[in-house]
Amino acid sequence: MSEKLKDYFTTREAAKLLGVAVSTIQLWTNSGLLRAWTTGGGHRRIARDAVEQLLLEQKQQMSGNVGSSEQMSFVIVEDDPQQLRLYEKQYLGWNKDIKLLLAKDGYDGLVKIGNILPDVIISDLNMPNFDGFQMIRALKKMPALNHSLFIVITGLTPEEIKARGGLPENVHIFTKPAKFEEIELLLRQKASSMKI
Repeated sequence: MSEKLKDYFTTREAAKLLGVAVSTIQLWTNSGLLRAWTTGGGHRRIARDAVEQLLLEQKQQMSGNVGSSEQMSFVIVEDDPQQLRLYEKQYLGWNKDIKLLLAKDGYDGLVKIGNILPDVIISDLNMPNFDGFQMIRALKKMPALNHSLFIVITGLTPEEIKARGGLPENVHIFTKPAKFEEIELLLRQKASSMKI
């Protein structure tokens, strides 16, 4: 008689299966990215099907993104498909040997960023559902991303950003339309610090 699989994982089990830190699983459950609940004893349980779906997405992403550890890794988070293609073209034009993942919103960004812990995170702020403000604030709490360069490209004015609670320290803010030469300078400094 075969044993029935449980329909949940503990936080630690989910982290091990997905190859991420426990803190990343906590971030994903807090943001609603992974469906979870808390037991009467205060332990978090993550739905098996939610973990399996993320595993499938990871495999699909990784099959198209095999590269050396010497590559700079980027995640670009932007909800406008045309803008996303423009950024992709710009950054691949700057350096064809980068690992580049594209995310269509803050939730998608959290998954991809949590999976690869990129060297560079470039994001818009105004996005539906889970915006760039929420995503960046959550990511800045993750010690595993202390090495990451955070860049925001936005149509918001500094006053509008401040009115919405501002952004954490060490986030570079560029106003649309972005001057790619200025951003490229930051990226070259980052690459130089990594000796790439």
